[in-house]
Amino acid sequence: MANKTYDFNKELKGLSAADLTARITEDQLRLKKLEFAHAISPLENPMSIRGLRKDIARLKTELKKKELGI
Repeated sequence: MANKTYDFNKELKGLSAADLTARITEDQLRLKKLEFAHAISPLENPMSIRGLRKDIARLKTELKKKELGI
């Protein structure tokens, strides 16, 4: 799990602010669809919702870093 997170964070460093914004929007839409599907009938792996929320948070953090120039 930690290796996956490390690779994900490393991949984000190379993305531009526009790419990050597009990916955030795409992932938020995917999260809404997953949550809706989970409300109707339980997902096989409900932990995927948590993982997606964390990925969105990582994307937003990286976008904020780029905006601040860190």
